[in-house]
Amino acid sequence: MNLFRLYVIINLFQIKIRRYIGEGPFFTLAICLVMLTACAMDQGRKKAMADMHVNVAMAYIEARDFNGALKELTPAEKLSPHNPQIHHLLGLSYYGKGYKQKALDEFKKAIALKPDYSDAFNDLGTIYLDMEQWDLAISAFNQALSNILYDKPTNSLYNLGRAYFGKGDYTQAMAVFQEALAKYPRAILVPLIRHYMGRTSYALKDIRGATAQFKKSTELAPTYVESYYWLGECYIQSGKLKEARTAFETVMKLAPDSDISNKSKEILSKMRN
Repeated sequence: MNLFRLYVIINLFQIKIRRYIGEGPFFTLAICLVMLTACAMDQGRKKAMADMHVNVAMAYIEARDFNGALKELTPAEKLSPHNPQIHHLLGLSYYGKGYKQKALDEFKKAIALKPDYSDAFNDLGTIYLDMEQWDLAISAFNQALSNILYDKPTNSLYNLGRAYFGKGDYTQAMAVFQEALAKYPRAILVPLIRHYMGRTSYALKDIRGATAQFKKSTELAPTYVESYYWLGECYIQSGKLKEARTAFETVMKLAPDSDISNKSKEILSKMRN
């Protein structure tokens, strides 16, 4: 409702109210009630319109059409500038387009409006992880996990472990991955958690432990090429060259045009020479 329409409505009510109750304190009270009702109706209308834009934007984000999402979220933000969800979705959209700083700014706005917004903290940490700002990432993931009502703690535990791994604190990384596995043994991220437990064991020179984790990862996710590659590296370290060849050949079969396939091909070529 624009200001002109609101002005017209209020003036019409003033004329009708004067006719029935005249001037005086009751007249003033009635006018105030009319204005409050009109403002409330306007806010309700804006919220409904913003919600419609948000719903469409979420569908665009799900389809990875970040331009489409931004076209919906821009008017949504104007209608409801203090809605933390809108700023969170803006952050996801900017990040999807590669604008990391804009995404960081929007996640921070979302958190300022909702200090226990675990999803926003997790996504903030993911950008810091991507930027290799390990300590900032660790802080963000811990903030996400501090909310006992957070319904996706496995995501933040997995990311927290990766942050410690990137930082080179392999002992702490392993402790976090083990915690995630113990608390959520059937989570969808378990193959990735097993993979990073293997990477961490490999970094700690525990080749036997790494081999076991990579094997479990491939059993749970038979098409996850990263684990096959590292399984091949473990077999080389253990002197099991036949098994190593099988692992690297599997990588080439599953992802023939990838960088990791080319690395596997180079290793196999060196093994033949």
